[in-house]
Amino acid sequence: MSFDLDDFLIKSHKAQASDIHINCHKIPSLRVNGEIYKISSNIITPQDIESILNKTLPKEYSKKIEDIQDIDYIYEIKGISRYRVNFCKDIYYGKFTFRAIPYYIKNLKELALPDYLKEYTNFNNGIVFVTGATGSGKSTTLASLIEIINQKDKKHIITIEDPVEFVYEDKKSIITQRSLDIDVKDFKTGIKYALRQDPDVMLVGEIRDKDTLLSAIEAAETGHLVFSTLHTNGTIPSINRLKGFIEESGQEAFMKRLANCIRGVVHQQLVPTTNNGLLAPATEILTFTPTVIDYIKEGKMEDLRILMQRSRQPNISTMNNSLFSLYQEKKITKETALEFSLEKVEMDQRLRGMYQESLIEDSIL
Repeated sequence: MSFDLDDFLIKSHKAQASDIHINCHKIPSLRVNGEIYKISSNIITPQDIESILNKTLPKEYSKKIEDIQDIDYIYEIKGISRYRVNFCKDIYYGKFTFRAIPYYIKNLKELALPDYLKEYTNFNNGIVFVTGATGSGKSTTLASLIEIINQKDKKHIITIEDPVEFVYEDKKSIITQRSLDIDVKDFKTGIKYALRQDPDVMLVGEIRDKDTLLSAIEAAETGHLVFSTLHTNGTIPSINRLKGFIEESGQEAFMKRLANCIRGVVHQQLVPTTNNGLLAPATEILTFTPTVIDYIKEGKMEDLRILMQRSRQPNISTMNNSLFSLYQEKKITKETALEFSLEKVEMDQRLRGMYQESLIEDSIL
């Protein structure tokens, strides 16, 4: 019996799976609440893989189906869910990963994210980065921020994504959504032409290279509010990653330019809770206040790290602050707090009641 993709995705939707893995010569697997579960099913055959590819692949790619080795696109079952699909070759055979993208865009409260994040939607220009590992909820957070603007401001929002994930309904804003390979060649080209399309706000799916970074910064410098993502492990590492895109001889000038246009960096993780393993977000927030800007321009990254550790303001907060709050609220265990900490020595001291904190005066934050 051939594999019925739609039936399997509908059952996965009912199981609240975030990701579906379909590998040739293996049984399918689901990720539910962060853990992988193998499903009682027939082994996927090469014929099943070919059938799924023919069924789901957008017509724009069908002519080069034989040459595809790795590709991202969108598949949708109306009334159930949209899926971001990755197809790749796995030891010569095909493998699909379906990431569920809900129709409904949750707000910050529903996502259990800090209410402070909505402050980033009030800027008229600059760039905001949401960072984290694959599957940490970056796209969901960005969608929530874009939807805030959509609901409150009369603006033109352009998204450039690979591929388009959340689909927005125009409210006070109008929204143009473009997908790489189908609507636009690459992020750099997408930004170039977006600047000619009367934008106020831009969402650039990911900063992957120097050209995309410099194009996004140029957009931020010329009066546009830009949101984007990075795959990094913390707010300060994100700044160092951006610096690393630039040749060493130009890094000092670049950092001064960057400091003037970044509005904030948000790093997030999804951590297992004590509520049947459900996942909750833990966040690190670095808003570019005058003090932070000075530290970045002067290359005082250690001073910046200390500032973040001592701050107890919502605009500058470490991952440890977020994890420790979740622990105090009995939402996560000590072990989870320590496992996901980015500063494990400090977290261990907090958990043992040994941590001494000193506050930074509000005036410098």
